[in-house]
Amino acid sequence: MLYHRLPRLLEALGLARGDGRYARMLKSLGRVQLLILDDWGLTPLTPEQRRDLLEIVDDRHGRVATIVTSQLPVPAWHEWIADPTLGDAILDRLVHNAHRIELKGESMRRKAARRAIAVDTGQEN
Repeated sequence: MLYHRLPRLLEALGLARGDGRYARMLKSLGRVQLLILDDWGLTPLTPEQRRDLLEIVDDRHGRVATIVTSQLPVPAWHEWIADPTLGDAILDRLVHNAHRIELKGESMRRKAARRAIAVDTGQEN
């Protein structure tokens, strides 16, 4: 299992491209049995990052598991990718065979922050 925040992973791939580790890093990402990509859709993608994302999902498609977490609704993913051709390719490999779990309700971080404030002010239940 391997966990990455997507914005940082894509930055790391850009650096790896410059220092000769790119192919090795992609190969490693393609082999791990479970890759968790967190914060999907959090920051805009560069053209290079779009291609990197396609490489990642293509290498993994139909062979190993990938979990994507996002606050961005799935219908907005194509627009976030911002390239019709790459968007179709990425989402075809990722979304169409996916098991989707949509969480509803308040953020656990927000609840924990409120609880901490209540404890600090002596207003806990």
